[in-house]
Amino acid sequence: MIKDDCIFCKIANGKIPTNIVFENEDVMAFEDVAPMMPVHTLIVPKQHYENIADDVPVEVLGKVFAAVKTVAEIKGVKESGFRVVVNTNDDARQSVHHLHIHVLGGAKMNIGDPKA
Repeated sequence: MIKDDCIFCKIANGKIPTNIVFENEDVMAFEDVAPMMPVHTLIVPKQHYENIADDVPVEVLGKVFAAVKTVAEIKGVKESGFRVVVNTNDDARQSVHHLHIHVLGGAKMNIGDPKA
């Protein structure tokens, strides 16, 4: 399913232009418009699922998460390190209700590490 009012559905299906990092038949990765790190890439399934708890078929989850390694390689953070984040619903600050993975990296992360 694709939702007509979902911005990520529109991006993933070519109706809104974006800076595409990676794309295949099932997923698209593109740059976040408000990056929190030097590397902040979003990976979305092309089909609409509200979030990771939306009865997403395991095959879709596998394809979305398989793209993480490819994106990390493309963005040059595979060796130096990166963080993968999935926000689910409003309390977790999911701002767009279309399943998406954040790949964050490109700098030392100080979040949650008092020694960093």
